[in-house]
Amino acid sequence: MQLKKELIQQVHNIIADAKNRAIRSVDMERVLMYWQIGKVILEEEQDGKERAKYGEFIIKSLSNELQPKFGSGFSVRQLERYRQFYRIFPNTSALRTQFSWTHYKTLLSIANEDKRTFYIAETEKNNWTARELERQVNSRLFERLLLSNDVKSVLNVARQEKLPTEPKDIITDPMILEFLGLKREASYYEKDLENAIITHLQDFLLEIGNGFSFVARQKRIHLDGDDFFADLVFYNRLLQAFVIVEIKTDKLTHQDIGQLQMYVNYFDRFEKQDFENPTIGILLCADKNDAMAKITLPENNKTIIASKYQLYLPTEQQLIAEVKKEIEKLDGID
Repeated sequence: MQLKKELIQQVHNIIADAKNRAIRSVDMERVLMYWQIGKVILEEEQDGKERAKYGEFIIKSLSNELQPKFGSGFSVRQLERYRQFYRIFPNTSALRTQFSWTHYKTLLSIANEDKRTFYIAETEKNNWTARELERQVNSRLFERLLLSNDVKSVLNVARQEKLPTEPKDIITDPMILEFLGLKREASYYEKDLENAIITHLQDFLLEIGNGFSFVARQKRIHLDGDDFFADLVFYNRLLQAFVIVEIKTDKLTHQDIGQLQMYVNYFDRFEKQDFENPTIGILLCADKNDAMAKITLPENNKTIIASKYQLYLPTEQQLIAEVKKEIEKLDGID
């Protein structure tokens, strides 16, 4: 006799689930231990008359006692981090059971409270791993969303206090595609970029925004004897709309916009159901002229978006420059 594959798989799943629960349980206990150590240090420090000096003395003395017995997790730097952990999260009710200590280390590196609140909400909502959270922080997701939204709106969408109603609420610009592994100094055909996106589809779905699922690649559109092919088609469950992504490895032209508008019109007339919202088009381009795009599109346009892509993680200085450039463009157009 031979065991059924379904039975073997079922037992495998039970074992894997039990191991994952055990790991999460151990990690949560570790998080609570660090929180309690931070609480004890901070409360003792606040009882001292010269807090700064006394706090320094407590941490150094504790480290000298604990590190030889329990290892590098109790160095001066780590104990300072535990104190900071308690200071930022003074109530255990604010701790998320699904967050590992690695999640919290990344969150502790964020000084701005609004920014930290955003990443906590997004991590909880999207069930990001510690690696995914770190990647989103390093790619400056919060700052990129602020290029087209205000802080209050970004936080409300992240906390699910407000449903996204427009593409700009969730679609990032610029998009950071460093995970594709393409060298930024090299030149690429659109097919190369498309292939790389399909290979790293899970990472791309994480980058493009919340609520996306993949529908088709090179979607054929037949119009009276002529065939056209839309590069990538997605569906967004939050916006309840099809999303067509056209890839352009050169600077955006008005012809590119016209082509994408045709694809959007086709989906609206032949693919979209009555209960769904108008189709969204994203031109993923190496460079763009926002003024040209704004003039080419209808004045009340909310469905065609030009999003610039970068093949490397931006620095904070680069994003500040990007913000200034966007403000100057808006001033010039108005």
